[in-house]
Amino acid sequence: MYGAAEIILPGHVVGKPRPAVDQAVSASTALDGSRAADRAPSGAVEEEFVAFASAAAPRLRRTAYLMCRDWHLAQDFTQTALAKMYAAWQRVSRFDNLEAYSRKVLLRVVLDHRRRLSARELPIASPREDGDPARSARPDLRITMIDALGCLPPRDRAIVVLRYWEDQSVETVAETLGVSVSVVKTQSRRSLARLRELLGDSRADLLAEDP
Repeated sequence: MYGAAEIILPGHVVGKPRPAVDQAVSASTALDGSRAADRAPSGAVEEEFVAFASAAAPRLRRTAYLMCRDWHLAQDFTQTALAKMYAAWQRVSRFDNLEAYSRKVLLRVVLDHRRRLSARELPIASPREDGDPARSARPDLRITMIDALGCLPPRDRAIVVLRYWEDQSVETVAETLGVSVSVVKTQSRRSLARLRELLGDSRADLLAEDP
């Protein structure tokens, strides 16, 4: 598997977690209006949310970046996901696996954003070889892993990110994205084949298929 520690994400500045949490708390009211404020936690319960969000924000932001390749947009996605969780914190705080739930909320935010944009965007052509052997042989001209991920459709990209960066099981990925296990396996194989095609032989061994 291609672990998160094996790739350097460009331009990543983690920053202080507390401002991001404060922004998420402020955004929760904007998302749902007064109803969000009525449901929002207070006192010790809010402190629990702050502790969770401060720990989760860097991980969520990294996942969001892998999906959108823009740190500012990734920050917006992270704040929106945390705001949604804050608005329902008294309910979701009782969930057994908050990390998995936060990942699901984040990916819903990202994929919903992509769906809203899809009708207004022109399709972007995938990188292709120009027939020049010298170009293919030069590492500095090869597509990067982040760029290659960007060539995958959003849901396929989410599957790859969850499986090979987040190291989640096939079953967990299926549950997170609301698809079947067979879809995850099929799309993983197709996506890995596409990434190998884009990246070339030098990185093929970094993308091991599921057994």
